[in-house]
Amino acid sequence: MRTVRRLLYRDIVSSVFFVALAFLSLFYFIDVVDAMDDIGRDGRTVTGAVMTAAFELPGHFYELFPIAVLIGTIYSLARMAQSSEFTILRTGGLGPARALRLLATLGIAFGALTFVIGDYVAPASERQAVLLRAGTGGLRIDGAGAWLKEKRPSADGEHSFSINLAGTSANGALRGIRIFEFDDAGRLIGQIDAREGRVAADGTWTLRDADVTRWPLAGQTADNRVSEQRLPELRWASTLTPAVVAAAVLPVNTMTTVELWRYSRHLSNQEQAAQSHQIRFWQKALYPLACLVMVALALPFAYLHARAGGLSLKVFGGIMLGISFVLLNNLAGHIGLLRDWTPWVVAAAPSLAYLLISMAAFTWLVRFR
Repeated sequence: MRTVRRLLYRDIVSSVFFVALAFLSLFYFIDVVDAMDDIGRDGRTVTGAVMTAAFELPGHFYELFPIAVLIGTIYSLARMAQSSEFTILRTGGLGPARALRLLATLGIAFGALTFVIGDYVAPASERQAVLLRAGTGGLRIDGAGAWLKEKRPSADGEHSFSINLAGTSANGALRGIRIFEFDDAGRLIGQIDAREGRVAADGTWTLRDADVTRWPLAGQTADNRVSEQRLPELRWASTLTPAVVAAAVLPVNTMTTVELWRYSRHLSNQEQAAQSHQIRFWQKALYPLACLVMVALALPFAYLHARAGGLSLKVFGGIMLGISFVLLNNLAGHIGLLRDWTPWVVAAAPSLAYLLISMAAFTWLVRFR
């Protein structure tokens, strides 16, 4: 059995990584060509474009590796079936249960590699890619910018704060900071506009060139006049940590599974919409298991007769299966967000559906073919 395991694993692993290398080469070329359009803007150079595309490779590997597992495993098993190697292995005692167990072990190993790349390597490299892409002009957040919310107890009741961030500068400072303060009745009582600022580890914000405006409530002051003040530097105490601010400013693909969980909990505690981040968390947590599903999908191809289609046709079928899985996975996330479905169900449904399909096909082929 050790010889059979070595034969299967060596052939499948080499095929999978060959397919992954081909995918990464294609996507690297596309990313470099796309980045060439921005050369000369905000200090971006050819070297920066090449480096940015290189830093995006771990993210592409994480997203494409389950598809590479599917295509590579199908290619390897279909080739062995076509040359009658798999038939000889079956005659020598490689039963369906044992073959499924061998491939399941390999699928778990592929899933572990996917988890390590997706949770440790890809987020760090994506952050570097974002910083390089920002160039000397800093990072601009599309639309209305990033919004944060915070609630704090006060002497006259609970106050809420809404913070808007326009982006970041090249040195990492926050730009275009607007802070709106509301009382427990939802009335606007203060606003702070700052050109830039930084957040300390304890949550203290250091704001520069800050304009502070206070609106008095009726009956609290004698003149009811609006007070305005301009300060070169202002320290604003907050419970929002740098990790929470970074999660709001940076793209979601720069976050690890734990960071997604913490940020979704923060949004829920602040009564903000957290459905999209919860779905994203469960998709990222369950995504490594897709490698196990892909291996299960590939196993029935080993039991197809060689005359049931050429090798290229089976590989093409594997590509279509992989594309359909990615499309269904993304579509389930959008539909789940629109329908307000349970996040873990949305994330697990595509994998469970394809696993059931693969097991049904495998059982039918073993029993009737």
